[in-house]
Amino acid sequence: MSKRIFITGGAQGLGFALAQYYSNRGDQVCIADIDIAAAEQAVTQLNASAIALQCDVTKAAQLDQAAATLTAQWGGVDVVINNAGVAQVGAIEDVSEDDWHWIIDINLMGVVRGCRAFTPVFKAQGHGQFINVASMAGLLDVPRMSAYNSTKAAVVSLSETLQHELHPDGIKVSVVCPSFFRTNLGTSMRTTVPGMHKTLDKLMSKSELSATDVAQFVVKEAERGTFYILPHKKARGIWRLKRWLPRSRYAAMMAKQTRGLRK
Repeated sequence: MSKRIFITGGAQGLGFALAQYYSNRGDQVCIADIDIAAAEQAVTQLNASAIALQCDVTKAAQLDQAAATLTAQWGGVDVVINNAGVAQVGAIEDVSEDDWHWIIDINLMGVVRGCRAFTPVFKAQGHGQFINVASMAGLLDVPRMSAYNSTKAAVVSLSETLQHELHPDGIKVSVVCPSFFRTNLGTSMRTTVPGMHKTLDKLMSKSELSATDVAQFVVKEAERGTFYILPHKKARGIWRLKRWLPRSRYAAMMAKQTRGLRK
C-alpha cells in the first residue's frame, strides 16, 4: 500500500534523495521547498503522482496551508519529514546574534512549525510519523559550531518529547542524525571561519555514504520504528562512547579528534 509523504527542503540534497526513494517504490510524494522552481524541476524526475509546493519553513501559515492542501488532495498524510535546514560555523565570540536567530528560525522552529501543522492531521486520521532531520552535531560536541549544534540538539530533544507525547495518538516519531556525507549543505552555510567551505567539501568528500545511501538507511530504519536513526557507523560508535565514558575522558578524546577544527 502506497504512502503519502511530505518533505520540506525536498528539492535537493537529502530531501530529494528521500523523495526519489519513496517515489521509486510507488509512494505519493510532495516536495516542499522555499524555491518553487527547484521543487517543480525536482518533481519532473519523480513519478506522475508527485507534486511540488512552495513552502518557507519560517512561515507557519505556509506549513498550515501545505497540511490543508494535502488533506484536501490526498485525504491525509502518512509521513512528514522535517528536513529543511542550514549550517553556521564560527567561534562563539564571532557569530552574530542575527546568525543565531537565523539558524534557530530555520533549523529548530522550522521543525516545530512542521510538527504543529501536521499533528492535527495525524490525530484526526489516527496515525502518522514525523521524521525530524537533526545531525550528529546534535549529539556530539564539534567545536566552532555552537549555533548549529544547539539547534540540532534541540531537534533531538523536541523529537524525544514528541515521541512520548504523541504515542497515545498512534503517532510515531524518529530523529535522524547523520554525520558528514556528500550533499549541498555548504551552499547555504554562513561562517566566520576563513576557508571553511573548502574544509567542509573535504570532510564531505571523505564520507563513505552518499545522500542516496543515507536516504535508504533512513527510510528502512524509520519503518522499523527506530527512534534514533544514525546512518554513519563511526559516528554511532563515538556517540556510544559519549554515553558510557566519564565526561573528562570523552572531552579529551574529542579534543584530539577535532584538533583541526579548533584552530
